[in-house]
Amino acid sequence: MRLLLWLLTLFATAIGLAVATRFNTGNVVFFYPPYRVDLSLNFFIALILAGFIVLYVFIRAVRVAQRLPGRVLAYRRGKRQDESNQALRDALKALFEGRFGQAEKAATRAAQWPGNAGLAALIAARAAHRMRQPERRDIWLASTDGDEALHTARLMTTLEMQVDAHQTQDALQVVDQLNASGTRHLQALQWALKAHQQANNWAEVLRLVQALDKRKALHPALSRRLTEMGYDYLLADRSHDAESLRRLWASVPNVDRLQPHIAARAAEAFNARGLHDDARALLEKALAAQLDVRLLRSYRDAAAPTGTPALLGQIERCEDWIARRANDPELQLTLGMLCLRQKLWGKAQRHLEQALADALEPRTVREAHLSLAQLYDALEQPEKSAEHYRRCAIATAIR
Repeated sequence: MRLLLWLLTLFATAIGLAVATRFNTGNVVFFYPPYRVDLSLNFFIALILAGFIVLYVFIRAVRVAQRLPGRVLAYRRGKRQDESNQALRDALKALFEGRFGQAEKAATRAAQWPGNAGLAALIAARAAHRMRQPERRDIWLASTDGDEALHTARLMTTLEMQVDAHQTQDALQVVDQLNASGTRHLQALQWALKAHQQANNWAEVLRLVQALDKRKALHPALSRRLTEMGYDYLLADRSHDAESLRRLWASVPNVDRLQPHIAARAAEAFNARGLHDDARALLEKALAAQLDVRLLRSYRDAAAPTGTPALLGQIERCEDWIARRANDPELQLTLGMLCLRQKLWGKAQRHLEQALADALEPRTVREAHLSLAQLYDALEQPEKSAEHYRRCAIATAIR
């Protein structure tokens, strides 16, 4: 349909020109003495149009010839860029497929185009790292040093690979560079956490865990375990004196102070330095939230001296707890041992025997027998004392 319209237009134009030139009787005369040239007006117009067309074609040809070298260069440049882009895609594909040798080769080809050189170097560095080629990995990483656009990407890649290779000190230096550049996104914090964990910088690990917990970036189980490990290390530090230990415990968040594992470790640290009052205070707060076995064992170790109001207060608290959990062997054992310390022989015997009857764990059985043996020693009943010592030894042997 479109072709038909074009043909009709062409024919109409030709007819119009033929009619117009038929009635055009004008002429053009050129004088150049002694010559005279007569031309019809129609022919003169045709010559002008033909000359214009020839001149236009000539000028276009000259301009095309002038641009030809640039077009050839642009074509070659575009071809190189397309080949580099394809090689970069091939490198990424091979890296994700686990074909690290092919990935590095493709990245080498991609790096021939300056615009892709930085990303290709990072891909090649990852591939070399996966192939356990640290020398080639470092060469690739060094090639991106001058690229400011890839500064953070290079640092993150370097940090990940150094943590994976357990190059702890180098990884911590990269963490410092990331912090100096203001990088605080989740992935950076997670790799920094792993680096500090490898370096046993547990104070920093705890800070990073808290930061990641606020963003819900850690699994609760992993967060809890890292928190426990961090406080285990800090509380087990023998360089702490009484004041530094108190300052450390004061810096612990309230929610962590109520965790049984952490509270028990803290009580052990306070007990080891003779700070039984501090140990009892923190354990009683934690036990008010949860009657955990670990807390009860530490609570027994933090028992106050005989005849003191503090010991009587411990006994009263245990009696209150037993009213809620009468069949808990650890709680019965704790109350029995506290009563034994206070020389409440009858109450101590009753609770210790109840703990022995309900106990399933070998440690609880062993401690109950040992406490009963000490009780009968105090009551001057050597036969019963010897029997419980014997059973305690058997429980220890089969532990």
